[in-house]
Amino acid sequence: MRIIGITGTIGAGKGTIVEYLTNHYHFRHYSVRAYLIEEIKRRGLGIDRDSMVLVANDLRANHSPSFIVDQLFDQAKTNGQDAIIESIRTPGEIHSLREKGNFILLAVDAKPELRYQRIIVRNSETDNITFETFLENEKREMETSDPNKQNLSECIKQADFVLRNDHNFQFLFTQVDEIIKSI
Repeated sequence: MRIIGITGTIGAGKGTIVEYLTNHYHFRHYSVRAYLIEEIKRRGLGIDRDSMVLVANDLRANHSPSFIVDQLFDQAKTNGQDAIIESIRTPGEIHSLREKGNFILLAVDAKPELRYQRIIVRNSETDNITFETFLENEKREMETSDPNKQNLSECIKQADFVLRNDHNFQFLFTQVDEIIKSI
C-alpha cells in the first residue's frame, strides 16, 4: 500500500490532485476536512474555517500532533488500497506517516489571487469570505512553533515534490503523472 499525503496553501488545488489520483490511479481518498466536519457536527459547532482550526488543534493537543492523520491512516490500512490523505497541516503528521513507511508528500501552491478565485467558485462551507480574510486565515495557518497547530510553511518545505498550479489542469496533471512514474 502506498500513501500519498498532500499539503498546500488554501485553494491551491489539493482537491483537484486528489480527484485526479482517485480517477486515474485508483487511489482511495481520506480527507482531514471530512473527518473534522464530522467532529464539528458532533460538537454542535458551526462549520467554518475557525471551527476547523479550533477542533483540529484541540484534537492534536489532547491526543498527539498526528492524531487526525493517524486515524485516517488506520482506515487506509484496513482497506489496504493505495491511499491519498488530504490535507496534511503539521510536521508531526508528516513524521508519523513517514514512520509508517511507503509515504510521499506532495505540496501544491499557486498565486494568492488565483487561489482566492478558486475558493469563491468552490463555494464550500468555509469559503464565503473576503480576500482579506482569506489572506489572514492563510497567515494564521502558515507558521507556528506549537506542534499541535497548522504549520503549512514547514509542511511545504518537507514535501518530496512541490507542484505549481498557476496554469491549466493539463499542466498540473502532467506534473502528477511524472511524480507517479518516478515512485
